[in-house]
Parts: sequence; C-alpha cells; structure tokens
Amino acid sequence: MSERNPIPLILTAIGSIVGTVAVLGYYGYLHVAKPQDALLLSEFTMLKTIPGEDYRVSLKPADQSAQCIDGVLVLFDLQQKGLSGVLVDDRKRAVRCNG
Repeated sequence: MSERNPIPLILTAIGSIVGTVAVLGYYGYLHVAKPQDALLLSEFTMLKTIPGEDYRVSLKPADQSAQCIDGVLVLFDLQQKGLSGVLVDDRKRAVRCNG
C-alpha cells in the first residue's frame, strides 16, 4: 500500500476557501464591519411627559424617522439614504417597541 501525500489536499482546501471568500467579497455578500459603522447617528433626549405640564418641541421634524421592526425601534436617516440603525441606550441595549 502506498502512502498518499496530504500536501496537495491541504493546498486544495486552502485554495478553495480563499477563492470562496474572494468571490463572496467581490459580489458584495461579505461585509467586514468597521469602527465607522458604529458611529452615533445623532444624539437623542427623552422628554418625560408629566400630566398637566406643558413641554415644547420644534415644529421642524428631525432628520431621522423611526419604525418598529420585529419589536425593535429602528432609525432611518432621511438625509443619507440607506443609513439606518437600531436605537440603543447607553448600555447598548436595544429600545423595544410594540408592533
């Protein structure tokens, strides 16, 4: 019985993995997150409503729009199309919504 040389099999496996990653990256199926992707979209403040007290808000709407998706509040930027993110608190916990 002759012994098989495992080096060609190992090189083929490594080449297949590298080729697959290269093709997925070329066609846009591979996304590597960068620190810029996690930048704050805007600063938000919650105005607590107290019965009987008035509060003032601007008549001009914000540059963001919110939507409830799968029970999580998702913000969409109206100025930069395609920019969206999940609204989180200072401990990186997602803000939940009913819907």
